[in-house]
Amino acid sequence: MSEFNKAPALVLLPAVDVAGGKAVRLTQGQAGTETFHGDPVDAALDWISQGAEWIHLVDLDAAFGRGSNLSVIKKVIRQAKGVNVEVSGGIRDDTSLETALESGAKRINLGTAALENPEWAAHVIAQYGEAIAVGLDVRGTTLAARGWTQDGGDIWNVMERLEEAGCARYVVTDVTKDGTLKGPNVELLRQVMERTSRPVIASGGISSLDDLAELRALVPLGLEGAIVGRALYSGAFTLAEALDVASD
Repeated sequence: MSEFNKAPALVLLPAVDVAGGKAVRLTQGQAGTETFHGDPVDAALDWISQGAEWIHLVDLDAAFGRGSNLSVIKKVIRQAKGVNVEVSGGIRDDTSLETALESGAKRINLGTAALENPEWAAHVIAQYGEAIAVGLDVRGTTLAARGWTQDGGDIWNVMERLEEAGCARYVVTDVTKDGTLKGPNVELLRQVMERTSRPVIASGGISSLDDLAELRALVPLGLEGAIVGRALYSGAFTLAEALDVASD
């Protein structure tokens, strides 16, 4: 394939998940499965030094409704100069959304709010456009809400509503894969991309460079990016290696 008709690179978003002020990783999104990885600012700066252009920053305590790491989130965004930060976790009203955007986040992922408060979600999608993505966290075809502790309805019904609202982007996570290093749910991603012309970001299960190559092949179908967490933290591959595969 020549340089002139080469598909765009798969955008990689290294994850920095924050709980109790620390960078952590969960297995299948379950509280109590944390592995700790130090200071969130250090984690973000490490990924940036290795070439990251985006950081996927999650306030797990806010997502679970058990507190907030707002000061840490703001500090990470301030320190992450020159890169884009996507923020997720507990953003369910105008105040939390505006606070995140005013902190310098490039994009906000709505999760539970998009399921439980569709009118508000449609309003902010219309108001903020590209600054809003919706996270579709799925078990089978059932969406997960409230830090993945409650059912949030059928994914296809919710997607139909979000398409009508003009949702700019979807972040798709197979909850059963997240943090397991068992590979991404490519079939789920394909099904989502068949139902939208909007860009899709994959999340959950990435374990190897082969997984990234498989996702890279989906770029012409509408896959824009991939969030990578445990595989990077566990040393399965380096971010530089991942970026090479994502752009190949």
